[in-house]
Amino acid sequence: MELTIQNLSKTYSNGVQALKDVNLTIGQGMFGLLGPNGAGKSSLMRTIATLQEADSGSVTLGSLNVLRNKTDVRKVLGYLPQEFGVYPRVTAETMLDHIASLKGIANSRERQVIVQGLLEKVNLAHVRKKNLGTFSGGMKQRFGIAQALIGNPKLIIVDEPTAGLDPAERNRFHNLLSEIGENTIVILSTHIVEDVTNLCSDMAIICLGEVIAQGNPNALVAEVQGKIWKKFIEKTDLEATRAEHRVISTQLKSGKTQIHVYADEQPTGFEAVEADLEDVYFSKITERMDVVTV
Repeated sequence: MELTIQNLSKTYSNGVQALKDVNLTIGQGMFGLLGPNGAGKSSLMRTIATLQEADSGSVTLGSLNVLRNKTDVRKVLGYLPQEFGVYPRVTAETMLDHIASLKGIANSRERQVIVQGLLEKVNLAHVRKKNLGTFSGGMKQRFGIAQALIGNPKLIIVDEPTAGLDPAERNRFHNLLSEIGENTIVILSTHIVEDVTNLCSDMAIICLGEVIAQGNPNALVAEVQGKIWKKFIEKTDLEATRAEHRVISTQLKSGKTQIHVYADEQPTGFEAVEADLEDVYFSKITERMDVVTV
């Protein structure tokens, strides 16, 4: 099964065009959607999740028309939004049972089996009787994945799932997403490049509502290999350096500013860099922003 997005556009009432002719084909497995804040990631996720209308274009999940058959889509969809609330005085077990009932699982015994299995899967079985208000951020995220998995969905959307998690919780969450992605279409929307590097075999970069790159992360890195160079400079020299070179990223290290530049040939005074997905991301984003500001 594939999720196919064609010429999808969305403009809000305030005049902001959040999506501009987005075209993507997403197969089974983990798909990473990278972009800065305000790039259009959440707008795209909300549209696919049937939570808002598109102005034009189409979205199909297998034979399902996502934009027209919302009820049927919701039966096979799992969604973990960037921000979601929980009832603080309700236990994890009770809340999942309620959500399963809303998803149409009428048999109480069947719901009990499903709920217990999901709590085991996300490593929350030992706190199933605890109120959700006592959960840490990472536990709430794992609960969010559990509710998204009810009904064996064919498509799962997770929007900025690891933001704010500590390293240990992030690793647990990565492992859980990887396991889920073996048999399902999972869209991971994030601005954290490392998450896509670790998890995804296919990805896209979105900026200002447009898809500006798509492909296998390793293949995208190979395209910029041998074209990324670094140098330490004084902070006061940054603007002059920007005027002379295409600076794609800066990082303060030990009081000095390390810059990465994109160039086909090695600039004088620069060292070669082993490119990674972060270099791809910044080179694509800065290229798109430069086009806008010209």
